[in-house]
Amino acid sequence: MTTRVDALAARVRDADAVVAFTGAGVSAASGIPTFRGEDGVWGDEFDPADFHVDRFRNDPAGFWRERLALYERMAPDGVAPNAAHRALADLEAAGELDAVITQNTDGLHRDAGTESLVELHGTNREVECVDCGARADAAPVRERVRDGDLPPTCEACGGLLKPAVVLFGERLPRGALDRARDLARESDLLIATGSSLTVEPAASIPRKATYGGSLAVVNLDSTPQDALAEVVIHDDATDVLPAVVDAIVDS
Repeated sequence: MTTRVDALAARVRDADAVVAFTGAGVSAASGIPTFRGEDGVWGDEFDPADFHVDRFRNDPAGFWRERLALYERMAPDGVAPNAAHRALADLEAAGELDAVITQNTDGLHRDAGTESLVELHGTNREVECVDCGARADAAPVRERVRDGDLPPTCEACGGLLKPAVVLFGERLPRGALDRARDLARESDLLIATGSSLTVEPAASIPRKATYGGSLAVVNLDSTPQDALAEVVIHDDATDVLPAVVDAIVDS
């Protein structure tokens, strides 16, 4: 792996604009399960149909019961950023990384110190009112749901509260998607890590980096975009990304 890490570190050093694109695999080492794959929560544990926007509209109380159960499965006590999150924050702090685009909603990149962050699928740390658009901290709302306040409503206007995440059947927020696409197109190097690169439209974003720049893939398993990448490392991001940081610091 050392040679490939050195190759990736060299590309990061030589690039004027570097962007990271992250998926669920980056947070797996923090104890957050992935949605898909052998150990993913979709399947025997949870049905994706229960988290469709139509379910929210037609049965908001039932939706929120399932949503609380999913959150408690996906956010175990003591969850914290891991070495991959911290490495990306270190690269940004060192001036070697311009932004992180993430498919994750767990907020761990922000906890690690990343400042320029595009959350494609929103954040599970907030809720939003479907009527007035007000946003609020999600933790007190989840506590209300635990206490049987179903469905939770906005304290300002009485409208239904919805998790500030993209549900099945919803489009990605236009602002976040446009920003992510612009960052990818303008990058000299995009590092896609911890993502299967199969879920559209997010998966199309790394490909845009190849129009004028280059793509690197760091993932345990192969992806459909490996053939487009100049560097491919099939290994754990929590090992690879800190090693990249060390190689840059020591150079």
